[in-house]
Amino acid sequence: MLIAFSVAPSGSDGPTGSVSEAVAAAVRVVRDSGLPNRTDSMFTTVEGTWGECMDVVRRACEAVGEFGPRVSLVLKADIRPGFEGELTAKVERLEQALERQQH
Repeated sequence: MLIAFSVAPSGSDGPTGSVSEAVAAAVRVVRDSGLPNRTDSMFTTVEGTWGECMDVVRRACEAVGEFGPRVSLVLKADIRPGFEGELTAKVERLEQALERQQH
């Protein structure tokens, strides 16, 4: 399965509203998990079993919780038993489709 999620404290004391330190703590949990993952400007996507992915999301939320009393979580999952390597394979299929459409 793939889980794309965004987690952050609900507020920040800083004048810019930046939550980068809290988000970095969450991304560190993901990267330390050893599961395939990718982070972009809006979401972190992790690939693994249901239990592995949900454990990482839980621990990422706990890490962010150290930065404030309230945590916001947005989560989207692609539950597709029997498939692995979809973190990159889905993008590769998209690129192939785009290439076919150019010809």
